[in-house]
Amino acid sequence: MTRIGPRTKLIALFAIFALPMLVAWAMVTWRVGIPDERTAHGRLDPDLPALATWPVDTATKQGVRDWVLVYACSESCDQEADRWWRLHRALGKDADRLSRVRIGGKAPVLPGESATHWQGAVPSWASPGTAWISDPAGRVVLQYGAGIETALVLDDIEKLFKMNPEPERAEVRDEREPIVVVGDDDSDDMAVEQSGMAVEQNGMTRDAEEVGHES
Repeated sequence: MTRIGPRTKLIALFAIFALPMLVAWAMVTWRVGIPDERTAHGRLDPDLPALATWPVDTATKQGVRDWVLVYACSESCDQEADRWWRLHRALGKDADRLSRVRIGGKAPVLPGESATHWQGAVPSWASPGTAWISDPAGRVVLQYGAGIETALVLDDIEKLFKMNPEPERAEVRDEREPIVVVGDDDSDDMAVEQSGMAVEQNGMTRDAEEVGHES
């Protein structure tokens, strides 16, 4: 019977402890066994100016701590306005953490939305159909191209809300806040992790299926 020497045992022991590290290194290096997960469906941290400096008429948001969904319309944007309104409804109890700002278009203003228009030349990064999400301090954190699925934007907003919980219930929302008032000291502390309208007043309920299957 062959005996295993101490040196062989020591090498085997090192191999046992080293194997998991080698496997992990291989998985990271060659992406073996690691799902290709996306943490956001839009462009994260686009290099854009803060909302307060955009060349638009004065726009408003409903609460000083609101996140803002901004979208650029063509002259006829009824469908765009309707789909972002449906997204807002689908947020359910978190709907009061979001305000919507429509730039351009002649569609009627829907609940939870304010309308404004470009002043002078339209910025090169603001083609019709583009949408953006800003944090409560007015910093643009996500940008979406025209044609993005509504359900994907909804998923990103829900992730943002989960990663950035509301510090306290929003103040009474009858008085609208101008976009130029971008937040307070508390909102500046809210960091966006790169991973993922008053509900009663507007009669809003969660309808995720409606959003996910809209045409």
